Amino acid sequence: MKTLWIIGGPTASGKTSLGIDLAMGLQTEVLSADARQFYRGMDIGTAKPSAPELSSVKHHFINSLDLNEDYDVADYERDALLQLDAIFKTSDHAIMVGGSGLFIQAVLYGLSPMPSVTEDIRKKWRKIEASDDLESLQKALEDIDPEIVRHIDMQNPRRILRALEVMDSSGRSLKAWQDEFVPKKRFFSWNMVAIDWPRDLLYARIDERVDRMIQEGLEDEVSKLRNENAPKLDGTIGYQEWLPFFSGNRSKEEVIRLIKRNSRRYAKRQLTWFRNQTDCQWVTPEASSLWLLKVLERHRMGPNE
Repeated sequence: MKTLWIIGGPTASGKTSLGIDLAMGLQTEVLSADARQFYRGMDIGTAKPSAPELSSVKHHFINSLDLNEDYDVADYERDALLQLDAIFKTSDHAIMVGGSGLFIQAVLYGLSPMPSVTEDIRKKWRKIEASDDLESLQKALEDIDPEIVRHIDMQNPRRILRALEVMDSSGRSLKAWQDEFVPKKRFFSWNMVAIDWPRDLLYARIDERVDRMIQEGLEDEVSKLRNENAPKLDGTIGYQEWLPFFSGNRSKEEVIRLIKRNSRRYAKRQLTWFRNQTDCQWVTPEASSLWLLKVLERHRMGPNE
């Protein structure tokens, strides 16, 4: 049976290096499951693997899209499965690295059936989001779909907007659509591992990474993309926080503070998603090397040892 190894977990936890080490040991390729690393030009702020890392093993779904291309989780499910099929023709293993839980879930289980959302409905709720605050979106969802509020992250505007769009389009709760979901059978088995940092150390690593991004030129990267009218900046941590700065409405110090805060909040949401995956194996940073050695040793010994 072919095996997909998923290296998941929150941002700044060390997924990239562990995934590359595993791919090199198993002599296979890496699929990125970080939705913003797909886009060319968003390099520093998405913490893409470095050029030497990208050249050490073959990577897929990094720098694969222009910033003006529409690409959703259903597209990723289709393309990732095709790529896995190609990899498994020459290898018994493939590696997936990333923290975008919905994209990982789509590859492992498929997607829940969902209604189509018209552009008018999408624009309606995006306009409300732009003019009002998060509390207004929360109130709107509580009014039209009180059932879903216990099942989604009510601090995440993307999740709230999706629930509003689904209810507005179909007259049915997002929860009702999700309850109809039947996991799909895949042509591979899978193992998922995540690196388990103490929360205070993880947050310190996030803050240090943001400081490093600033030093590497994140401000110039965002400025360049903004001048090119890149549509993905708004809604992407590390980029969206700069937009008021370039309009003269936010200090650089405040930008950096917000990137760190929003990155920590995102890490918390990622931790919640991975902890809800009962088949996810958590390893401490100190134990990750031992885990890697054990996997590679089993590979060398063969499945019957």
